[in-house]
Amino acid sequence: MVDVSAKQATDRSAHARAVVHLPVSIAGHITGDEIETKKGPVFATAIIAGVMAAKKTADLIPMCHPLPLHHLEVRLERVA
Repeated sequence: MVDVSAKQATDRSAHARAVVHLPVSIAGHITGDEIETKKGPVFATAIIAGVMAAKKTADLIPMCHPLPLHHLEVRLERVA
């Protein structure tokens, strides 16, 4: 890796998007804003996974320096 300790901090932003298509059989299990399964709430688990992925970015991307996070938002939108 390259020594970046002398580099001035800069504000950066990143956006990621995922689209998941659910089969009609699963869509029938949606109650309110959640899908409850034997293993727990699906959407709540997806939000936790998104937060964990953002926090582990430096571990998941090769040659990436640790990135301090100042704001993180995970949004789930249901599109008909």
